[in-house]
Amino acid sequence: MEAVVSAADALRGFAGKRVLVTGHTGFKGSWLGLWLTRLGAVVTGYSDCIPTDPSHFRALDLHLDDRRGDVGNPAAVDKVIAETKPDLIFHLAAQALVRRAYSDPMQTWQTNTLGTLAVLEAARRHGVGAVLVATTDKVYRNDESGRRYSEEDELGGSDPYSASKACVELMCRSYRESFVRDGSMLVATVRAGNVIGGGDWAEDRLLPDLMRAAFGGSPAVIRNPQSTRPWQHVLDVLAGYLMIGARLMAGDRDGADAWNLGPREQASIRVQDLLDAVSAQMPQLKIELQPDASGRHESGLLQLDSTKAMTRLAWLPRWEGEMIERTIAWYRAFHEEGRPISADQLGEYEAGWTQ
Repeated sequence: MEAVVSAADALRGFAGKRVLVTGHTGFKGSWLGLWLTRLGAVVTGYSDCIPTDPSHFRALDLHLDDRRGDVGNPAAVDKVIAETKPDLIFHLAAQALVRRAYSDPMQTWQTNTLGTLAVLEAARRHGVGAVLVATTDKVYRNDESGRRYSEEDELGGSDPYSASKACVELMCRSYRESFVRDGSMLVATVRAGNVIGGGDWAEDRLLPDLMRAAFGGSPAVIRNPQSTRPWQHVLDVLAGYLMIGARLMAGDRDGADAWNLGPREQASIRVQDLLDAVSAQMPQLKIELQPDASGRHESGLLQLDSTKAMTRLAWLPRWEGEMIERTIAWYRAFHEEGRPISADQLGEYEAGWTQ
């Protein structure tokens, strides 16, 4: 069995490294950019736009090489990779909203599949040694049985977003087996559950919708209160990204694999239970139940088995028990004081993680 890389070693490994983050202006991407710059990495971000207003990325005012371009444009992707010569690419750029994918499947498929292909091809062409591709827990063929899906389970996808990400998984597997068997470029995919945390203002996501409603005075419209999801804090997920990325940069071929990053079983909770927990801390929140009458598929029960990451990486969802409290604290500070407390929370997380 391969040696486990400690959290402290994983973090130290980024100092001075050239890292490209696609989708750096989004929710997870901006948190990752903050963490990488804090670790001393030389970070380039590549995104087509700042996707929301307010924006976590804009609020952070990060000191990195901020570039604009379409990930679906192979020539533009090739240019940024050729110019920056990254040691590692975190590919997060995607159309990541399930309901938007129903209204614009063409854009979803182009961004998620052809965008990933553009990144992989440019990385291979320019000798990038390590690529981590973010996918989703929704890549599995979900039979609603209640069992927890492991990395060896069948891929599927009943909606355009899920299916596009399942195809990304197959694409990355084909690159590992067809083009990079010699280890010249190590490719990992990471399947994470429902990620929450401060600074997410995306449309049609539960926690941002609840925060907008709580501070704006309008009711939050809830479609499926009985659905169960693998909720987890954004820093728990990014800690896994960094641990896997560090292994790829070190040339560890065992890291070039598919990885689940999800909460332990007790943290996969119903939407209703999450609503109750948020309402207990924010009594001003108003809820309006409005069942989805569109007939479009949405999983009722989805859970991940993250045994591989927990045993082979020593990764754990450390803020599992406080993810809701930490998320509300972030939004409350931003609303009441006009400042992001991202760096403060990251410092607290990092101190506890590396002890």
